[in-house]
Amino acid sequence: MDKSGRAASRTAVLVCQGRAAADGRAATGRFSDPVAARLLRAAERRVVDEVRAGAPPQGWQARMAYETVRACSEVVVPRTVAIDLALRTRVTGQLVILGAGLDTRAWRLSELARTDVWEVDHPASQQDKRARLAEAVQDGRGQDADSRPAAELPAVARSVRFTPVDFAVDDLGAALDAAGHQPSAPTTWLWEGVVPYLTREEVRATLAALAARTVPGSALIVNYQTRSVKATAGRLLTRALGSSASSGEPWRSLWKPRQMAAALAEYGMRVVSDDTLLTLTRSLGGSARERTSLKTGRVVVAESN
Repeated sequence: MDKSGRAASRTAVLVCQGRAAADGRAATGRFSDPVAARLLRAAERRVVDEVRAGAPPQGWQARMAYETVRACSEVVVPRTVAIDLALRTRVTGQLVILGAGLDTRAWRLSELARTDVWEVDHPASQQDKRARLAEAVQDGRGQDADSRPAAELPAVARSVRFTPVDFAVDDLGAALDAAGHQPSAPTTWLWEGVVPYLTREEVRATLAALAARTVPGSALIVNYQTRSVKATAGRLLTRALGSSASSGEPWRSLWKPRQMAAALAEYGMRVVSDDTLLTLTRSLGGSARERTSLKTGRVVVAESN
């Protein structure tokens, strides 16, 4: 929790758990995230180990946590594979990750070795991530490690520049200027798992801020959600029960593909691809359930005009 009293994102932890649960077990050869588990604490890893072992626990609360992580792992695999591929084919030297959470790409994608990465997130979430990066190093030293503060887990990217931004009060452009981002150079922007939690006005304000710092040769990768009565009802139920990691983080905007394309075009971006997670899952060659979250989740890749 930071000075404002806001806690770090619980959704970020769930997504990290989903990636850790799927590592080495899903879409072999296409999906891998060995760093995710290192960012989790003992209690968070426990349910991941249960999912990996296929051993549902007793008790409804423990079983709910198990099923939530298991379902999340099915969603994050196609999403991660699609985004990783888009990043690997669009290396610009500058990557800005909006709402980075516990993203691990700067620590695992070798293609970023000559890229500067800006991780933009709320100060509370960023403080939590940096603590976890330090704990990952400390864990690697073993039980006999000395008590000196640990350095953070080293990245494979050329640099990682943590950029704390509270989108409700801070200016994104000013924060990126202070962190050394060069608006005159091409940038790849990544916006994963954030758009549904913003209002349409907040989404457009962010796109405007990006457009002011985007030049030809830049790209934007966005993960967003379309409307589903079933999904909305499910989220309302978990919020009422308080049993979901995201129960305190409601969705605020859902988009049709044509609406998203129009918004991107308004700010100078042309859609190259826009696929559902279900389509992406099937492209990986595995069997895919007709899970609502796979039907409604989408990844759009756009390039600057």
